[in-house]
Amino acid sequence: MSVLIDSDIVIEVLRGRDQAILAQWSGLADSHDRILISPITFAEVGAGAFENEMREIARFFAPLSCVDIDQKIGQLAGEFLRQYGKSHNLKIADALIAASAVQNQAALWTRNRKHYPMPELAFYAEH
Repeated sequence: MSVLIDSDIVIEVLRGRDQAILAQWSGLADSHDRILISPITFAEVGAGAFENEMREIARFFAPLSCVDIDQKIGQLAGEFLRQYGKSHNLKIADALIAASAVQNQAALWTRNRKHYPMPELAFYAEH
């Protein structure tokens, strides 16, 4: 199985305060599942980080596989924006993350499921 990690989960793991998230992360990291990250997540986490956190963030991201945002992902994200932009206030970053998960046949691990109303999107973990 492949799992695409959303920014909110990365932030929770880096903070190290939510024991349930940390336990799930530990289980995932010890599994044979492929752990994916979107370039969107790199941007979101980096934008909110302090300079003294950048080395730890780089170490966290190093073993993860970054997905490419290609034409198919862009097209699917556009479809998601057309379908859910107005009704669910879907933003382009979340549309690209959802499309990346779908195109890579990965379950999305996020705590913000309301941001992702797409029925074709699979989720990882309970919350």
